[in-house]
Amino acid sequence: MTVGFSGAVADYYAKFRRGYPSEVFDDLQGAFQLSEADVVLDVGCGTGQLALPFASRVRAVVGLDPEPDMLRLAREAADGQGIRNATWILGADTDVPALGMLMGERSLALTVIGQALHWMRHDELFRDVSPLLREGGGIAVISNGTPLWQQESDWSRALRGCLEGWFGTKLEASCGTSSRDRLRYTRALESAGFVDVRETVVEYSDELDFDQLFGGICSAIPVDQLPGPDDRAVFAERIRQALPADEPFTEHVRVSTLVGRVRGPVS
Repeated sequence: MTVGFSGAVADYYAKFRRGYPSEVFDDLQGAFQLSEADVVLDVGCGTGQLALPFASRVRAVVGLDPEPDMLRLAREAADGQGIRNATWILGADTDVPALGMLMGERSLALTVIGQALHWMRHDELFRDVSPLLREGGGIAVISNGTPLWQQESDWSRALRGCLEGWFGTKLEASCGTSSRDRLRYTRALESAGFVDVRETVVEYSDELDFDQLFGGICSAIPVDQLPGPDDRAVFAERIRQALPADEPFTEHVRVSTLVGRVRGPVS
């Protein structure tokens, strides 16, 4: 996974990417009987939105990401929260087998993968993760809401049209959030040998002001496509003019968690 979410994009990511509902962590802790003896791996951890909330629930959290800037900001967030049991490792999904050699087989209770999965070779990743999981452990594939420009609302459709005009391309990718994507991941998990594959969903509504909306957009644009500092104000104004005038912008957030378990009872 080499995409280019560094520099200003990483800063936007740390500041504006939404966190995950507490219900997600509660469900995973119960499903895999996570304890203070366990280790959780977050592949494509970004700036720690998914990794850090596990820290108080397990012995250690390992965040893996190919972007140094993402890891720097994740480390700063951990320090700011007084978290001392998080380790940040520079690497991509293709480095999971090497990480396994370092940590040893059956060393993990849970591997989590968030929105970054759509940049990865998920079939290979699921197979590579399996030998690292303890008995009763498993994997969780979590999507944290539909992209801002792909939602079913007037402001989202206006945003999509504006972004398509700016970048000169159709924006059709669902970033792993569509029902078709979730079915594809389900079948890949089963093919990799995971059992009891199931989906849980948490839904809620949120309200965004323009700065939050614009920051969320910029957090999702690879750095080589993000308008430079001199053009970013023009980019923001183009979006502002395209959107309905009434703030805040209400979005419906659907958080989907696909879990699969390795065979065998909890040890």
